[in-house]
Amino acid sequence: MTLPRTVAQVLSGHVTLEIRCIDRMLLTFRQPRLQYGQGIHGFFCHHRGNQFVSSALMRPMTEQFAADIRHYIDARGLDLIHFAKGQSKDQIARTYLAGHDGGEQILFAGVAQEKTRIWRTRQRTDPVTGKRYPWLCQEQAMVNHWYFYGFDSDFGAFYIKFCGYFPYTGQIYLNGHEYAKRQCLKAGIGFTALDNAFGSVGDPDAVQRICDGLTDQKIYRFAGKWLARLPHPFTRADEDADYRWQLSVQQIEFSTTMALDRPASGRIFFEQLIRDNLDIGRPDKVNIVFGRTIRQRGKFQTPGTFRTQVITAGVCPYLYLFYKKTQVKQYLKEGRALRTETTLNQPRDFGIGKELTNLAALAEVGYTANRRLLDAECISHDPADGAAALEAITSPVISTTCTRVPGMRFPDPRAQALLGACCALALRPAGFTSRDLRHYLAPQLGKTPEDMTGGQLSYDLRRLRAHQIIERLPHSRSYQVTEDGLTIALFLTRLTNRLLIPGLAQLTSPGPPGRNPLRQADRAYRDALTDLARQASLAALPHLQLSPAVITSQHAPVISRHTRRNLTRNSRSLRGKITYPRTPSNAGPDYLWASPAGASDLQLSPGWQYCRAAAHNLVYLNWP
Repeated sequence: MTLPRTVAQVLSGHVTLEIRCIDRMLLTFRQPRLQYGQGIHGFFCHHRGNQFVSSALMRPMTEQFAADIRHYIDARGLDLIHFAKGQSKDQIARTYLAGHDGGEQILFAGVAQEKTRIWRTRQRTDPVTGKRYPWLCQEQAMVNHWYFYGFDSDFGAFYIKFCGYFPYTGQIYLNGHEYAKRQCLKAGIGFTALDNAFGSVGDPDAVQRICDGLTDQKIYRFAGKWLARLPHPFTRADEDADYRWQLSVQQIEFSTTMALDRPASGRIFFEQLIRDNLDIGRPDKVNIVFGRTIRQRGKFQTPGTFRTQVITAGVCPYLYLFYKKTQVKQYLKEGRALRTETTLNQPRDFGIGKELTNLAALAEVGYTANRRLLDAECISHDPADGAAALEAITSPVISTTCTRVPGMRFPDPRAQALLGACCALALRPAGFTSRDLRHYLAPQLGKTPEDMTGGQLSYDLRRLRAHQIIERLPHSRSYQVTEDGLTIALFLTRLTNRLLIPGLAQLTSPGPPGRNPLRQADRAYRDALTDLARQASLAALPHLQLSPAVITSQHAPVISRHTRRNLTRNSRSLRGKITYPRTPSNAGPDYLWASPAGASDLQLSPGWQYCRAAAHNLVYLNWP
């Protein structure tokens, strides 16, 4: 019996590079004294000397701010992009970055209508005197937001966004991996870049020191430099009165990237990891990952839903787990590295303030969660070893004499005959010769021993020796089946004769299913998919075959507004997740297996409900 090992233990022998780094960072800059009504009253009445507060006093500031922005754009000859609804801003930015010469500058500007909370004045009536008076309140409105996409010599690509209405709160986006790459180029450290990651580096310790050196003070200097260069709505007198921008963390990702020594088997490893850890979002596992006490009963219950999501985007599966407003995502980065990311959306979930000065404390939480997740995840076996063994059998081998020896494709009839002969010849303690192999091999191929030539037998013996299934006894012409060769021969022959051939025969039989359990399970699976499609108002036409990957129709139906709204609601409700109730029954061991890549087989323990939203490519598992 093989005991399950943690993922960290299995990866210890396959990781060639491990880098911890801040990934995407979204900061908010705002005027802290202008976020509440009394502070706005103090700004307009006490600081600027107005008699009362009104949105009419905000309009000149907004118009002057917009005029300054347009003057800034015209004076530098920048392109002003009017972003349409649903248009990808990142795609436009990549187009400008592709033609960038590497200098420090603003690449282009953009404007978009976005919803935000703004301050306005409304007229109210005094219930005693009946007089009307202005009242300051917050409302949601669609207002202009100004984007400035630029390139910094230290941080690489970034953007700064201003709200075009009072109090002009904005955002700064930057990427820690881009910062690290720029510093490596300046230091002359060679590296292979992945998408927001490092595939390989010349000096891992120096790169890790660069990533750890991204402190809050460097970010403050970066933000101060660019906010001073861009137009802003507040005057010098406002700044002297201590109306200054304050940076806080809106969203930040802490990533741990582990480059694998055999990228070809990385996907096999990650899919096995998902199968063995579909319960990682349970409260008892989340408690281990984040080191926080989770209360499921009583007055002070831990907020949020504990769940695991397995989402397949294209062919890449992603594993998610959640704690309050924090999520941990795990996936395979470009098939070459295992990526674990902890995204903090609310630092106060961990008793930490949102100010940027708390960056070191936030980093400790994020990196610790990444490491604890790898220690909490268990895997039944190392799929990389199995993939390497299968590749060694089925792939060609180059001998010491530079001769190419074909691989042993085990479903091939000749390969099956050779493996079967090895199983029988392994019982000979003195070994076997080519004549013995001839007598065992010929009947399995439907031939007589006389029909097989000496060249054919030499070719077969060379294949078996090259793949280390047999070995030659010293000072003789006899051969002996190796211990590993016997194990492989027994397994592959049984796999073909007892599993693949009978299973395919049952699935492809033209007759009725009858009492065939495999055919019945296949039909039940497809019927469940059809029922799910009907419930989501996505049922295929009766004459079409429904597949797990796609639901198609030969006609474009006309859908009314009411039907489209109901369809959207049903589709949005099919979220790929495992939801765990707030009961102690979760502590019991439950076993389930599911393929994130969309395999047609599913084995569930009693009580689990399974369905698949084909239109969204999500796996949905729910504990009733």
